[in-house]
Amino acid sequence: MGVIFSQTVASRVGISSSDLECMDFLNLESRVTAGRLAEVTGLTTGAITGVIDRLEKAGLVRRERDDSDRRKVFITVVPESEAKIGKFYESLQQSIHKAWSKYSDDELRFLIRFTMLGYEVMRNASEGLKQAEAPAPKKKPRKTGS
Repeated sequence: MGVIFSQTVASRVGISSSDLECMDFLNLESRVTAGRLAEVTGLTTGAITGVIDRLEKAGLVRRERDDSDRRKVFITVVPESEAKIGKFYESLQQSIHKAWSKYSDDELRFLIRFTMLGYEVMRNASEGLKQAEAPAPKKKPRKTGS
């Protein structure tokens, strides 16, 4: 359901769900290069350029040149974008807090540990896939003259 909710939010904001995922990374790291964003998302630098273009057009991020190295460009979140996107999460957040209030502190601690373990397992599995050898490309059949 989280994916469906994210897709709905992205649609309401006017961006794709993968663009919204990139916004999550940008909100966590605040100011990053396109290369760093490509690294954390696993997208190519070409794909990231498209993401940044769309986010900039939507008014959610801006490009800023590094004062000490004009060749370096940082992607920063436009402060108003947090409120623009955050408003769509308010009802979800209220519902989650209402659901959590039904658990004891010990149960909540267990759920946090469980969730963190699941996160670690998923992160390690993702890293394992990234490090696995890519399959060899299929060979095209050779054309023979007739």
